[in-house]
Amino acid sequence: MREQERGGGDDGRPGRQELPPQTPEEQARAICLRLLTGMPRTRRQLADALDKRGIPEEVSQEVLSRFEEVGLIDDAAFADAWVESRHRGRGLARRALAQELRTKGVHASLVQEALEQLDSEQEEQTARELVERKLRSTRGLERDKRIRRLAGMLARKGYPEGMALRVVRRALEAEGEEADLDDLGYPGI
Repeated sequence: MREQERGGGDDGRPGRQELPPQTPEEQARAICLRLLTGMPRTRRQLADALDKRGIPEEVSQEVLSRFEEVGLIDDAAFADAWVESRHRGRGLARRALAQELRTKGVHASLVQEALEQLDSEQEEQTARELVERKLRSTRGLERDKRIRRLAGMLARKGYPEGMALRVVRRALEAEGEEADLDDLGYPGI
């Protein structure tokens, strides 16, 4: 019976019809559209997906170029949206954002343009907010351990060491705890 359902049996029921084989161009378009439906992607992410599925390079480049022409692929817009989303949502700093965008295949000049959205004041304000949220969970720990945890959290999010330690010191001072970073080997911060 399975055979009859697939190809239509000799009992007169239509069954499922087999689709004609798709050309590589049709396959490439279908793959790209399916991937772009879920979320925006960079040209390189789509190129990698097409390569992984065995689409010839010349076909892949042709389809991707056409998708760029009609605005379905826009690495600059992708980078701008990525920076905005990941900075607000996860509190990532410029360095971490740049690394993520490079990993996704965004060209260095587009990465730089997208990162220009963030200025140093905004980045430092986000670092302060992150430390404020984490500060409560470190109460009761010894001072040195608190400093390491808070500065480490900022470092993992891509904040420069100097900024991270400055923000942590100010937060601890505002809380009333003396933060002597000279003792930890960070003089003058």
